[in-house]
Amino acid sequence: MRFVFKTDYAQDIRLAKHGGHVFWYSLLLLTLVAAPWLIDEYWLAQLTFILIYAIAGLGLMLLAGFTGQFSIGHAAFLGVGAYTQAVFTNMGLPFPFALAMAGMLSAAVGVVVGLPALRVKGIYLGIATIAFAFIVEEVFARWESVTGGNSGIHIKAPNLFGWELSSGEEFYFLCLVITVTVTLGILNLLRSSTGRAFVAIRDSEISAQSMGIHLARYKTLSFAISAALAGIAGALYAHKLQFISPDQFNIIQSIDLLLMVVIGGLGSVHGAFLGAIFLIAMPQLIAMTKDYLPAVIGQAPGLQSLVYGAVLIGFVLGEPLGLYGRWFKIRTYLQTFPFYRKGMFKRQKTFQKSDRLK
Repeated sequence: MRFVFKTDYAQDIRLAKHGGHVFWYSLLLLTLVAAPWLIDEYWLAQLTFILIYAIAGLGLMLLAGFTGQFSIGHAAFLGVGAYTQAVFTNMGLPFPFALAMAGMLSAAVGVVVGLPALRVKGIYLGIATIAFAFIVEEVFARWESVTGGNSGIHIKAPNLFGWELSSGEEFYFLCLVITVTVTLGILNLLRSSTGRAFVAIRDSEISAQSMGIHLARYKTLSFAISAALAGIAGALYAHKLQFISPDQFNIIQSIDLLLMVVIGGLGSVHGAFLGAIFLIAMPQLIAMTKDYLPAVIGQAPGLQSLVYGAVLIGFVLGEPLGLYGRWFKIRTYLQTFPFYRKGMFKRQKTFQKSDRLK
């Protein structure tokens, strides 16, 4: 059992709470740096996709998990970033400039989408984001002079001021650097006054407003940051595939992103990474087990959707805190044994007058 004695208020907002955090996260980072020499090209490509989806997951986690504003059309921001990156890269602009433009344009679109969040919430906000996603997908398909329409558009390899990142290893390290930078940025944002305002809005809008938090400003800011991160992920996604088309950013992609943060664990940065691992690893596991299943099941066209739905229902009913919530309980059990109590994580209902006015 570890006892952390706090002697300074700054300890509450430090990124590393104790030396164990520094050791394990440093070991994880060293393992990721050494990954190109430890695994083959196929699994390195899968790890690259995990990093890309983790960036998008961090954005959606900030919006849904920390601000309480759900978006069921988040793939639209992914598409805006991907097409912006493709257009500017094919024009010959350097990768950093094109990536910045992808993030800023996605953030601007996020502000426009965030405006309905000032008036609607819950299922109505979800419907508004779905409608926006359909509109954006139709724009991608019809604006053929820019997007290539349904035929899609090819994108060149990223160019860092004359250095072309054409190999999978080089692009992996680029994604790793961007992922680490985004993660540190999100962690620092969450421990700032802005991050605390996001959490206050999630817990109770009326209470947050009574404390002087400007709801419109912070809701719009949350949508903008979330959309910007999705745009950056979309830009990397476009470079990784080297070809994009409108059907890659449909409602199914949006549901996958939402599924990723829910199963990973809403309200935790770790949940974005665990959800990304689940999203990439699950199709691989299904493909490997198909041969061992009866033909009527293994060859069924909707097997993957069935598994996704069953897993989601299982987590919602049995573990609402997701994969990170389950790991947190296991870790707490190991740390507090033999003093662990079964009802330590029992969910309790709260009855507050402000909850009825949300």
